[in-house]
Amino acid sequence: MSFKLTDKVKWVGKIDWELRTFHGEEYSTHKGSSYNSYLIKDEKTVLIDTVWGPFAHEFIENLKKEIDLNDIDYIIAQHSEVDHSGALPLLMKEIPNTPIYCTANGAKILKGHYHEDWNFVEVKTGDTLNIGESTLTFVEARMLHWPDSMMTYMSGDNILFSNDAFGQHYASDLMFNDLVDQCELWAECIKYYANILTPFSALVTKKIEEVLSFNLPLSMIATSHGIIWRDNPAQIVEKYLEWATSYQENQITIVYDTMWDCTKSMAESISEGIKSVDKNVTVKLYNAGITDKNDIITELFKSKAVLFGSSTVNKSIMHATAGILEMIKGIGFKNKKAAAFGSYGWSGECVDVLEQKIKDAKLELVQEGIKILWNPDENGKAECVEFGKSFAEKL
Repeated sequence: MSFKLTDKVKWVGKIDWELRTFHGEEYSTHKGSSYNSYLIKDEKTVLIDTVWGPFAHEFIENLKKEIDLNDIDYIIAQHSEVDHSGALPLLMKEIPNTPIYCTANGAKILKGHYHEDWNFVEVKTGDTLNIGESTLTFVEARMLHWPDSMMTYMSGDNILFSNDAFGQHYASDLMFNDLVDQCELWAECIKYYANILTPFSALVTKKIEEVLSFNLPLSMIATSHGIIWRDNPAQIVEKYLEWATSYQENQITIVYDTMWDCTKSMAESISEGIKSVDKNVTVKLYNAGITDKNDIITELFKSKAVLFGSSTVNKSIMHATAGILEMIKGIGFKNKKAAAFGSYGWSGECVDVLEQKIKDAKLELVQEGIKILWNPDENGKAECVEFGKSFAEKL
């Protein structure tokens, strides 16, 4: 499969309909994904990125239907992560002397992955490559989201090949933003940002401002995953700027894990208390033990405040809630208020453990946590309602 972006540019990647996890088991991909590779035919022929290794043979065979591989003048490796570079070893066996344009870090990491000393041409921001009527300009995007990442701008067609920025894990044969289901598209966009790019938000803002300062005309953003932005491509840039600035909606999310539904009962009563104070706030409850962790992270990203609950087990907390808090610590959410709650039978360490993990995750702990012995009775539920009210009033 291939399709035209413009008279000079074709998509020659792979749609992965069956993909359900990414980065090992770290990121869920309910809607699949795509590995976007682009073939530019000007006076010179350029291949931008490849596909993941399991599809390397299919990729090479399909590429041969588009062009004699020996006619490829340049390869641009915008990112050395294996979902983008996985077909390079097989491709370079066919055309071993073809120059590979990448950042200095890109060359180091590609050598680290594949242990080959190919014909690397190291580039930095502002370097250009004349390919005929068009010129390619390289823009380093260090730590968005790897040290080697870069983007490539094509003049004339005014396309920004944006690598992982502005993408989504979303499989669609329609491939353009104006053709796909908008609800699905934006849900996958914010999930992608929340889980993958949040740690680098300050760099996102800085890099976007740098690219905008070039005053380049922009007709299309060709991503490395998911759909391509051709209808008002600036809309995703504007969203990134919004998401990168301590983003929050009028939402409170309650995340808990529970052994015998005691902590679940507490969560529901706390939610009742919150709503009694603010009927307009969105309150969402998630059992971390049975809910996809990346979907939870997305909801926490959208929230202005979060509560974490757990039963006490082995003088600690249940692993699912602990795992979410550990993810948040690494992701580095900003400007979010938090509190803890939990149930116990005899030792009762849950709230203390939760509060320490909340502090470790750099969330603002706004009130002392609440814990209930065994299953909350009507008085216990009333205490939880009051706890929810107090929390809402502190926001």
